[in-house]
Amino acid sequence: MIRIVLVDDHHVVRQGFKALLESEGDLQVVGEAGDGLHALELVQRLSPNIVIADVMMPGMNGLELTRQLQTLAPQTRVILLSMHSNEAYVLEALRNGAAGYVLKDSNASDLIQAVRKVAAGGRHLSEPLSERAIQAYAQMAQDAHFDAYETLTNRERMILQLAAEGYSGSEIAQRLTISARTVETHRSNLMHKLGLHSQTELVRYAMRRGILAME
Repeated sequence: MIRIVLVDDHHVVRQGFKALLESEGDLQVVGEAGDGLHALELVQRLSPNIVIADVMMPGMNGLELTRQLQTLAPQTRVILLSMHSNEAYVLEALRNGAAGYVLKDSNASDLIQAVRKVAAGGRHLSEPLSERAIQAYAQMAQDAHFDAYETLTNRERMILQLAAEGYSGSEIAQRLTISARTVETHRSNLMHKLGLHSQTELVRYAMRRGILAME
């Protein structure tokens, strides 16, 4: 039995995917989460074979969730769901450790195929991302130049996304159960590392990086 955790901020979407997956006799959804922060806790507790996560989520997006799971739950493999088929998103997904990348407009059978292939140790990219391109994308991700974002700590990445989403320092502190002063310290550090000088620049950076959806 392939054990799966679903991560999407829309309950109706999760229910649809759950019904689809559990219509297959060898797939079982053992947990659901509405954001990446909750998903981290859930995966560490349940140790699923597969996590299926939306790329764009509030609080912690699917890319950052994937990256952190490489350390916290290396036995669990991640399939990301995305509406974006451009190279930048695919490269970022593979760079962060995703084993599968499924486009949201794919057929249902594509997701089922991805789950089984990834659970068996393979990788899967939806068409039009050809099978032959997997190695090329993976190599490009491995060879990609180091950038400032890679210097951010896990906490700084969380605060970057929450700040870009418009949460105040006190709201971020409450959500992450840390002090407002600690939030401001992390925010100052990440702004310095990224060369950002205002909230507007922070939001624009988050959009370019794929942390926030482009308006």
